[in-house]
Amino acid sequence: MFIVNLRSRRIFSFAVIGAIFVLMLGCTPSHNQSTFDPLGPVAANQLFIFNVIFWVAAVIFVAVEAALIYMFVKFRRQPGDGDPIQVHGNPKMEIAWTIIPALILVIAAVPTIDGIFFAANPPPNPAGGPALEVDAIGRQWFFEFQYADPNDASKKIVIANELHMPVAEPVVFRLDSRDVIHSFWVPKLGGKVDMIPNNDNSLWLQADEVGEFYGQCAEFCGVSHANMRFKVIVESRTDFDAWLQEQAAPAAETVDPLALAGKDQFRSANCIFCHSTGRGSGIGPNLSHVASRLNLVGLLPNAEEGSFVVNDAMLQENLKRWLTDPDEIKPGNIMSREADAYNKPEFALDESDVDALVAYLMTLK
Repeated sequence: MFIVNLRSRRIFSFAVIGAIFVLMLGCTPSHNQSTFDPLGPVAANQLFIFNVIFWVAAVIFVAVEAALIYMFVKFRRQPGDGDPIQVHGNPKMEIAWTIIPALILVIAAVPTIDGIFFAANPPPNPAGGPALEVDAIGRQWFFEFQYADPNDASKKIVIANELHMPVAEPVVFRLDSRDVIHSFWVPKLGGKVDMIPNNDNSLWLQADEVGEFYGQCAEFCGVSHANMRFKVIVESRTDFDAWLQEQAAPAAETVDPLALAGKDQFRSANCIFCHSTGRGSGIGPNLSHVASRLNLVGLLPNAEEGSFVVNDAMLQENLKRWLTDPDEIKPGNIMSREADAYNKPEFALDESDVDALVAYLMTLK
């Protein structure tokens, strides 16, 4: 019996050590969604607060456990010992264990409160002028981003699942949701802030390096919550301005017969009821420049790793996969659940229809 208990304890100990090791691997700073590699001031401030609270808690844990072990050894009962001395009240000790925890709370509270004000108030734009403002809207299950048109501030440029930011400049996000509660999170830049229907939330982020970053919904919002992702493209102000101008321009008209057939199919299959190919915002993602996006539906890369140029072959394959069976890629998505093409036999897409739609969508650059 003793051998079995000893073996069980060893197995339990190894399991605990293994679990701790696995958790430590999840904290690898190089991971694209690690919060331990902050690349913006908001994320850096949040990591500083975490470190303060973690190390304060670690010191308390070690001190308390050391005191417990000392008392177990020092005051363990010996054969022949009588009842221990009874002590009733110790004013000095009671004052000490009231003051010390209060001081510890102050140590944790000061950077926390300072961080709350820091995250709530964007700094002046070092490039001059007001900070860029972006409307970020959560939907089941994609993110929509709206920018002011650089040529007409009264109009909006609408894109989905791809956020562009100029490097080293604060960007203010106005957060909203069209259905359930979502949460906006870019681990290496900062977050998380909830996107709540009919509730005005906001945050600001700044990226200190050019590159591609990962964002995700951080509030469980339904069956495809884990697939509600987006990419953040951080670029120079010159490249950002050029991208914004490209998004403001209408997509080029095509003369390719297959693409024109796809355009007709897009209308006859009632895709236009959910997807805008212009300025509007519909039930589904805006497709006005879908062929210029580096990721399709936030999940399928349209470019080689580290590249900011769309690979047409990858885009074509991704579009075909998505149109053939969208539920396989993003379970529970609105298109496969409600679109006529996937629910009414008379609108069903055969292979030639899919090829035509792909050809048309690839012209939307």
